[in-house]
Amino acid sequence: MNSPASPPIWRGLLAILVGVIAVAWPGITIGAFVILFAGYAFLAAATEAVRAFRSESSGPVSGGLVLSVIDVAAGVGALVWPGITAYVLAVLVAGWAFIVGFFESLRAFSAGETVGERALLGSTGLILVALGLVFGLVLAVQPDVGAVTIAEVYGLFSIVAGISSLVIGANLRGAAPSPAGG
Repeated sequence: MNSPASPPIWRGLLAILVGVIAVAWPGITIGAFVILFAGYAFLAAATEAVRAFRSESSGPVSGGLVLSVIDVAAGVGALVWPGITAYVLAVLVAGWAFIVGFFESLRAFSAGETVGERALLGSTGLILVALGLVFGLVLAVQPDVGAVTIAEVYGLFSIVAGISSLVIGANLRGAAPSPAGG
């Protein structure tokens, strides 16, 4: 009897799917990022407003309401100026790719990993660091880079991370002990 796929395998499949969609439909992808960010900002505004009125003192009420108004402004700004929002989100994605790659590279030196897993983690980390750096440099040199490039670089990052996760999941699955009495 086959065991269900491990979390790294599901994460890898989802990352590859998201990456392929981002590369195939970059305009829709960046629009979705902007809308998701706006939705998050509106949800954060509602949460802050509820927290403000559940507070026991008047200080946090005004502070919570100010944060709520700022969140609403961020959500409206994202919808009114999607280009600027897309640029800021691209900078965040570039930073995220660099940081994830850096820590993935550090994991290559952790105890308990096989030589093959260390090599995979190290090479994946270096690729992600390089993608983050290249993405950041492109944005610094040419800030008017289009949403298409942003979505495609994100898509490539997602595909690389997904493949790495699939390989790690397959290795974990192969190393799992077989059930007793099976």
